[in-house]
Amino acid sequence: MEHAKPLPTYLVQRYQGWKATSYASNEAWYRHLGNEGQHPRAMIISCCDSRVHVTAIFGADQGEFFIHRNIANLVPPYQPDGHQHGTSAAIEYAVTALKVAHVVVMGHSKCGGVQGCIDMCEGNAPGLESKQSFVGRWMDVLRPAYGDVADIEDPAEKARSFEKRAVLVSLSNLMTFPFVRERVESGDLSLHGLWHNIAEGGVEVYDRDSDSFKQV
Repeated sequence: MEHAKPLPTYLVQRYQGWKATSYASNEAWYRHLGNEGQHPRAMIISCCDSRVHVTAIFGADQGEFFIHRNIANLVPPYQPDGHQHGTSAAIEYAVTALKVAHVVVMGHSKCGGVQGCIDMCEGNAPGLESKQSFVGRWMDVLRPAYGDVADIEDPAEKARSFEKRAVLVSLSNLMTFPFVRERVESGDLSLHGLWHNIAEGGVEVYDRDSDSFKQV
């Protein structure tokens, strides 16, 4: 592949450091993972944002979480149209093949994808409106929910509320997948919604009874 370049030096050095320390100290565990396959407890659907570090937040070991990341941690509705659906494929594999016990959707503060959707809905993002914008078309998943926050005047509060609304949209869309609904209704799978405040290190969990997010 003519466009592929050598790995940046700092990544090579970090890898070599990891191999000489963390891997060397836990070689038996890594060999077990490599030979026995994965058996994760939960699937985490989180944002691509580089500031969101799910394994660090929960102190997870290798092999514990099946993680899927996309722009704004969105789950699209079930749409078996024969096209390519990366998020739906990850959900299908986690639920039907790995049989995870939990699916967790985690949104976060200052989400650029959610803000982009707000900008589109308010007519301030012509670039995202273009049919050629992959980000814009992906944020169309969330766009119908904008009406729930449209009347909030404070921009920061509107963004925060829409970030949490994105989590709820994803939870709702998860239930449109027949194999998800079946396992939820049988009690073999539970769904969870979280919102992470990056600056404060906070995590809030959605409480169905009060229809609100509460600090963990």
